[in-house]
Amino acid sequence: MAVIFEGDAPAAVRLEWTYDDYFSLLLTTDLGIDLDGDATLTPQEADILSEAVRAWPAGYEGDLEVSQAGRMIALGFRTDHFATFEDGIVREVHTRPLTGQIDAALPLIVRAFDPSHYVAYDVTGAITIEGRDGCSSALQSPDIAAASALVSDLLGGRSADDVGPDEAFPEVGDLFAQTVTITCSG
Repeated sequence: MAVIFEGDAPAAVRLEWTYDDYFSLLLTTDLGIDLDGDATLTPQEADILSEAVRAWPAGYEGDLEVSQAGRMIALGFRTDHFATFEDGIVREVHTRPLTGQIDAALPLIVRAFDPSHYVAYDVTGAITIEGRDGCSSALQSPDIAAASALVSDLLGGRSADDVGPDEAFPEVGDLFAQTVTITCSG
């Protein structure tokens, strides 16, 4: 993850999503690419993959939340998007411009999560800050036990594994999200 500054203010967040091996296999199989299993795509297959990951479903907002002092920052549509397939793993990179009102003096909070908690995200690798000196990042992990207990309470004591596919599931993904805080001096 990179937070990109223009002048003193954060202007964008660049994300690199590395899909796990199972989801990569499901995606390539569903798309009918790399059917020979050699973990190498033809140029045509690479185009199919790129278009598939670029085409977000209607209503999907990108599972990214950026805020300051409890106020959500509006995000623009993805830019600088590309996808690769290496060693059987799909990797997608894109940038989300920050289009809302931003106060350069306040910490920036970045969280990636699926509200339904169907997909889990982990922040791995370095968190970088581009375009400005004097900034630092901190990564805070959620309290998984407390989040799981709250989900159980919301489900009337049932386990999340006991919820059927046709049953409503509470939007609890934010409880399991890691939090990245960007703080700048001056």
